[in-house]
Amino acid sequence: MSRPTVLLSGFADESANQKTAVQQFTAFAALGLKYYTIRFIDAGNGIKNVMQLTKPEIRSIKKLQDEYGLQVSSLGSPIGKVKLLDVDDGSANRYVPFGKYLKTDVKKACELACQFETKLVRGFSFYHPRDTDPREHLTQTIDQLAQVAELCQSYGLIFGLELEANLVGQSGDILADIHQKVASQHLVTIFDAGNVVTQGCPADEVYRQYQVMKKGLGWLHIKDYRHPVPMARVTHVDEEALKYFVPADLGDSGHEQILRDFAQVVPKLERKLKKLGVPGVFLDLEPHVKGGGQFGGFSGPDGFGVALRGLCRMLDYVGLGYDLREFDDVLAARDR
Repeated sequence: MSRPTVLLSGFADESANQKTAVQQFTAFAALGLKYYTIRFIDAGNGIKNVMQLTKPEIRSIKKLQDEYGLQVSSLGSPIGKVKLLDVDDGSANRYVPFGKYLKTDVKKACELACQFETKLVRGFSFYHPRDTDPREHLTQTIDQLAQVAELCQSYGLIFGLELEANLVGQSGDILADIHQKVASQHLVTIFDAGNVVTQGCPADEVYRQYQVMKKGLGWLHIKDYRHPVPMARVTHVDEEALKYFVPADLGDSGHEQILRDFAQVVPKLERKLKKLGVPGVFLDLEPHVKGGGQFGGFSGPDGFGVALRGLCRMLDYVGLGYDLREFDDVLAARDR
């Protein structure tokens, strides 16, 4: 029996010193990756978030990615990283009335996903007012995310809701509730073990939150964290102060246990995703090994390579297959 296999991808902007398209695609092709998540990129007119790209820039990026043998795994959009309520909570997060947000930003993300020929849109669960209980805002959050999922469905897309600190969906328990209440196959959850550890959670709690989310998972983000001293549990994370990100085989998240269990999930999840037009189950590297923040991170070409090799070693150890370029792929590209 063949072992279950995942598709490896990553946030390509993390691999490039100046975030140019050529730097990103050169690094990923050299590392043997076939997929990338697009987030920040310089297509010749300065660094832009994918949401700000013009039609000529999109055409240029697509032509270049074909030259380097790459495909977009997911749109790394910032959808959902806005305030849920128009209140001053001391943060710099912006507020946009949701009706307008849905018709502008969310619609734009859907259109971009279609242009880049991916079925997956990464997003978030909105910022609740700081120092309030995120569960107090679940009703509104679920209502808004249901509308996001409905719009994604109209485009044939899947909205992936990432677990991240400071948002309503900051824990596996809350994301599992959101997934259950929205009840749409066009909304899935994204587990990110590193984002749990940065909230002061030990490995057993990370694994518990993964288990709670397992039913609604669409894909995984791979990053990890190892603080030099034990961390206390926190309700708010200063994301700009985080500086101890490490590859998955060196961190405190317990990725070995998570991935060993995830190997049993992959076959069923793969069948589900393929019915919706997704090529397989993605592990999306977002290592942050040279720094991370609220809207992105950086690893450099060397750091990204170290993070990828660390992940591959762990996948080999737990018996989960993965797809990197081989010589036959090089020959096929040469002969095209």
